[in-house]
Amino acid sequence: MIHFAWPWMALALPLPWLLARSLKPLPPQGAAIFMPFAAAVDTTAAAGPPPVARWRTILLALCWLLLVGAAVRPQWLGPPQATPSSGRRVLLAVDVSGSMAARDMADNTSRLAAVQQVAGQFIAGRGGDQVGLILFGTRPYLQTPITSDLNTVRDFLNQAMVGIAGPQTAVGDAIGLAVKRLAPGSTDKVGNAILILLTDGASNAGAMAPLQAAAVAASHGLRIYTIGVGAAPDPDDDEPQDGVDEPTMKAIAKTTGGQYFRATDRDALAQVYAQIGRLEPSAGRAQWYRTSDEWYIWPLALALLLSVPAVLVRRST
Repeated sequence: MIHFAWPWMALALPLPWLLARSLKPLPPQGAAIFMPFAAAVDTTAAAGPPPVARWRTILLALCWLLLVGAAVRPQWLGPPQATPSSGRRVLLAVDVSGSMAARDMADNTSRLAAVQQVAGQFIAGRGGDQVGLILFGTRPYLQTPITSDLNTVRDFLNQAMVGIAGPQTAVGDAIGLAVKRLAPGSTDKVGNAILILLTDGASNAGAMAPLQAAAVAASHGLRIYTIGVGAAPDPDDDEPQDGVDEPTMKAIAKTTGGQYFRATDRDALAQVYAQIGRLEPSAGRAQWYRTSDEWYIWPLALALLLSVPAVLVRRST
């Protein structure tokens, strides 16, 4: 869209007309010549300015209009674009192991599909923050680095598939990768950053034990909120059940100063993310800017070009 940076410069447009109205004509210099036959001279041709003078006036008027058009500084503004702000850094670690395909959340929805829907809404509401995404199974993978482009993070979360990182669950390695991305140095602090770790099972893979990784995270100042998803096991069932290792998840949260939450359906999961949002509100506001292209050079160049014939007309009269 077109935009005028200095529109008040348009007030100078009537300036030449005001000067012409205010300035008085110069008095005649010297004595006048007496012409007894002046009455016989045809004055009809002198009723208006000669054609050359009219053209010069038109050229000068166009030059002035173009100069004023350049002075208002026309610009072409591009579409608004998000810029990084000084808000909170939020890293989401989502379990995509084989058990996340279980359809026990609500309306025959798989655990991963419910997480994609609810966590996607959580990401969209973090305006002003920087968000990253880790997907983990047998191994953790950084799917999206920390960025203010929330739409991209949400798109990558929606593209996640069960088993893409392996069938097992490496909770400790996921925490270790989060610490490495948020605090690259061995003594660095993560600053205003949190990790939200979601899983539906116990850690059964990886090189680092979950509690050992939690201790490393605590030493870097990383606060971890842990979420266990999936239907609760039947207490009357004598068969061993695979499920969330709640003692370990609670210990991770306690060690790092976070909290543990349990979500057995989609509505409960939505309440969990809403509670985390209240505990860790967005620390900044979204900022936007528009790219701008300066257009003043075009009317200015055209005014300079038109000034050349205006001067030549002046010299020819």
